[in-house]
Amino acid sequence: MKFDKFSKVFQIGLVAISSAFVMSPTYAQDAGTRVAVVNSEKVFNESNFAKAMQTRLQNEFTKRQNDLRDSAEKIKTAAEKLDRDSAVMSEAERVRRQRELADQDRELQRKQREFTEDLNQRTFEERAKIAEKANLVLRQIAEQRKLDVIVQEAAFVSPKADITDDVIKALNSQK
Repeated sequence: MKFDKFSKVFQIGLVAISSAFVMSPTYAQDAGTRVAVVNSEKVFNESNFAKAMQTRLQNEFTKRQNDLRDSAEKIKTAAEKLDRDSAVMSEAERVRRQRELADQDRELQRKQREFTEDLNQRTFEERAKIAEKANLVLRQIAEQRKLDVIVQEAAFVSPKADITDDVIKALNSQK
């Protein structure tokens, strides 16, 4: 007897839970929840701010990058010369030059790491500025279109829900 009573309560609970799952999408639609999606990478790559950022970073880091490339070429040339001349050198001279090359290579690697870290830091700073402006634009678009949610990077986006191009246009219209 107890088992039958428990079974009926369980069935009623299961029906109630199932109904809630079936009805919840309908409820969300009835509530009029409006969702849009933005592709932030596209904004970071295609907006005028992004293009200006790329130009600034290129101008800022090109000289250092060229200097590093030149240093690497000098080390490579010196290593090739050492290989060619090592047969006619004394053992002490060959060891001394190998140490010099190793020191130069370590210094170059250190400079390359610093360069990469500096470039990454500056890129992060510039992207943060763009993100700040884009967030203001997103907020304006959300208010204008009465959007409830804006999602970044969805697995699938219907073209009517994608506001990326509108965000880029709004950013490009700013000074």
